[in-house]
Amino acid sequence: MMLRPLALTMGDPAGIGPELTVKAWRELKDKETPFFWIGDATLIEKAVPVKRISHPEEALSCFGEAVPVLHAPCAVPVTPGQPDIRNAGATIASIEQAVRSVLAGYASAVVTNPIAKHILAKAGFPHPGHTEFLAALCDVTGKEVMMLACPQLKVVLSSIHMPLRRAIETLSTDRIVEVALLTVHALKRDFGLECPRLAVAGLNPHAGEDGMMGTEEKTIIAPAVEQLRAAGVTVNGPMPPDTMFSAAARPHYDAAICLYHDQGLIPLKTLDMAGGVNVTLGLPIIRTSPDHGTAFDIACSVEQGHADASSLVAALLLAAEMAHQRFGVKT
Repeated sequence: MMLRPLALTMGDPAGIGPELTVKAWRELKDKETPFFWIGDATLIEKAVPVKRISHPEEALSCFGEAVPVLHAPCAVPVTPGQPDIRNAGATIASIEQAVRSVLAGYASAVVTNPIAKHILAKAGFPHPGHTEFLAALCDVTGKEVMMLACPQLKVVLSSIHMPLRRAIETLSTDRIVEVALLTVHALKRDFGLECPRLAVAGLNPHAGEDGMMGTEEKTIIAPAVEQLRAAGVTVNGPMPPDTMFSAAARPHYDAAICLYHDQGLIPLKTLDMAGGVNVTLGLPIIRTSPDHGTAFDIACSVEQGHADASSLVAALLLAAEMAHQRFGVKT
């Protein structure tokens, strides 16, 4: 049994988050992965039993019979598929409450339902996405690192939500080393690997082809690999990005350090779009999320929806596993 429940956020209430929450509870209610939902209880109470709670600890005793909900009402009625900036405050408040619950020791991890970045931006939200907002809430801005994980592959990004041109311009040896060391620490602490093996991707075709197709491998990436080896890290690279994600290459490393957003997300989503999980490293808390968006185009009432909850279920299970590694379990 988990020491503390997981804190699951509402996400955008007009997206598929409420539907996914219902489906995840149905799948996990008989397992030892209790969570509580921070959201508007009226969005799901017609579909499943709901228990409005006043404290996260109550989730442990009622999870098998009902979805534990810390009620966070939306400002205006919700129409599935039609996001409203007036409900942005409820979306943001749900994330803030989840983080507070973990920092206070009442929850073991934060799991976030999808948000609509453009809707929050219109409401004045200053952050590019969840990852950066969570870093700000935890007072570690600039330390946040995005990992995407599925059973076949883990990728870690040295840059996150920025244009490709800027990601290349800001690429540095120091950043690659920082991201790699954070990854090693997380793989040991939260994934139970005693000696993690890393692969660092090249930036250019064929990892630069000895300078014929770019020099960043020689001037930026290889020096980072050497620094990591000097620090005792098991690491290979720079590796050609077009071959390092193949079935033959993946068994030789535990995580791939990628140099820009799509370099990591394309192979991972190709391998496991439904089961991929977003993990934020560099925070003092555990945070996971589904590796997809709000899907406003298919959002409908929770009783009639057909959204695939596989990624949210995977995010909840991975958060629980990471919490078990970090904090231990009751016996």
